[in-house]
Amino acid sequence: MFKIAICDDEDILIHELKGSLERYASETGREFCLFVYHDGSELLEKYNSEYDLIFMDIKMERLNGLKTAQEIRRIDSTVGLIFLTSLKQYVWKGYEYSAVNYLLKPVKYGVLKMELDRYFSNYQGKDEPYLSFSNDSGKHKVLYKNLCYAETDKRNVMLHFEGQQQIIYKNMKEISALLCTQPQFAQCHQSFVVNLSYVKGVEGLELLLTTGECIPISQPRRKAFMMKLTDYWGDML
Repeated sequence: MFKIAICDDEDILIHELKGSLERYASETGREFCLFVYHDGSELLEKYNSEYDLIFMDIKMERLNGLKTAQEIRRIDSTVGLIFLTSLKQYVWKGYEYSAVNYLLKPVKYGVLKMELDRYFSNYQGKDEPYLSFSNDSGKHKVLYKNLCYAETDKRNVMLHFEGQQQIIYKNMKEISALLCTQPQFAQCHQSFVVNLSYVKGVEGLELLLTTGECIPISQPRRKAFMMKLTDYWGDML
């Protein structure tokens, strides 16, 4: 089941696009679950990190598609984006937000089918594991491979990923249990879990990360951590 969102303020276009997507699903045997939004702010308010693809109108009254896409990319780097527009001058701007492509209005079924065929040939079966969570700044989705490390922050945990720092309202025991189910994560300190793919070197009781940061290793955990790091580096060779 693929979850597809349509965000457009034109009811006629929404009706036509839904019909075309249902036709494509019927012809290809795929299952679609469709969600409709009439404005970018509505989409962001009800955003679901499990969306596979979003059809986004560029020109909307309250919050346009480009600004909406900017916010979506801040919380979700993996969802597919196809822009809908009648104005070609906005097209290149859309690619700043890693758009899959754009479709000119009115959307012709043959063109839509071609774009969906291309999308599914490139992305089907490539669903990578991710962590989704909400905090005071909104909803977030981060691929495990992009999560650099986690550290205790008072009673919660601070996640470091893609140049961001975001609080997740769980304690380190919960986060460590979750992250360490993934082969690239290891707990190096009571207050730190690190993604081994970001470890550049070890100096005494410090880890040097590819980001230029240093995080501590506790003496009691050092031996077990170094064994896991050595095994991980060996698997990468």
